[in-house]
Amino acid sequence: MVDILFFVFAATAVGGALGVVLLKNPVSSLLFMVGTLASLAGLFVLMEAHFLAAIQVIVYAGAIMVLFLFVIMLLNLGHDYRDDLKRGLGMFTGFAVAGALAGLLVSQLRGVDDTPLAQHFPGPDALDALLAERGIIGAIAHPLFTDYVVAFELVGILLLVALVGAIVIAKRRV
Repeated sequence: MVDILFFVFAATAVGGALGVVLLKNPVSSLLFMVGTLASLAGLFVLMEAHFLAAIQVIVYAGAIMVLFLFVIMLLNLGHDYRDDLKRGLGMFTGFAVAGALAGLLVSQLRGVDDTPLAQHFPGPDALDALLAERGIIGAIAHPLFTDYVVAFELVGILLLVALVGAIVIAKRRV
């Protein structure tokens, strides 16, 4: 059952990401982004990373997507979004079903454990030892603030610049 759920969540994430990139309407893209982030949270739950799943839903799908929605609403004043929401939900469902079927087909044709990605991830014993040594917060925070601190700060600056730029563009129209 876990394998099936993995492929469903993975296919939904890939389908949602394609919807974000391929759709021209920003509200529909935003809905696909929320679906993609929710499916990533489902993948984190399957890997028993419940803290990351909760943070994924609360921070990304909740707070940041609401901010993006406000920015999109500021940029597109006077546009009716009801039709976009209906069309986006139908496309998201179609992508999710097609991706799940494709993932199920691939899983039946090829074994899961012989992929190159499976060889690079530590096993459950190594993760248990890391969690016993540092705890869940330390296991996440230590690499984030030591090895990936520059990327973490650059993403924060990028989001801040994007938000300020959207507000400046919206202020010109009002």
